[in-house]
Amino acid sequence: MANEKQFPMTAAGKQKLEDELDFLKTIKRKEVVERIKIARYFGDLSENAEYDSAKEDQAFVEGRISTLESMIRNAVIINENESNKDVVRLGTTVTFIEVPDGDKESYTIVGSAEADPLEGRISNDSPIAKSMIGRTIGENVKVLTPGGEMEIKILSIT
Repeated sequence: MANEKQFPMTAAGKQKLEDELDFLKTIKRKEVVERIKIARYFGDLSENAEYDSAKEDQAFVEGRISTLESMIRNAVIINENESNKDVVRLGTTVTFIEVPDGDKESYTIVGSAEADPLEGRISNDSPIAKSMIGRTIGENVKVLTPGGEMEIKILSIT
């Protein structure tokens, strides 16, 4: 499977995925199996809502386990401590302002596996990050978003 997608992430992001995988395999999977076992005692499986719900949860857990295993197996760790902070790249935190009169915003650019905009981490696949990668402090950058085009100015990179 040489063509599997790579997942850039920080070491902390990979650890978070490994922790979730461990929880799903050691705790959640056992809980779901126990729910299925109990639901079987409720009678006819064709009309058993508890059984159906437990089976749906089992499918979700197994799917998530498979996804996490793939992400961890294909993880590419971002070097966050690289000294070159002159250029926007994976692992850098970028502060910018929407031109002409927007508010300051700061985001760390991470791989899609650990993106969480509410926590200040955006995916390198997002329109804003794609537009900023390779750019430097002081540059104005046009960003094509689903809502239209906007222009931002990069204020700092850390």
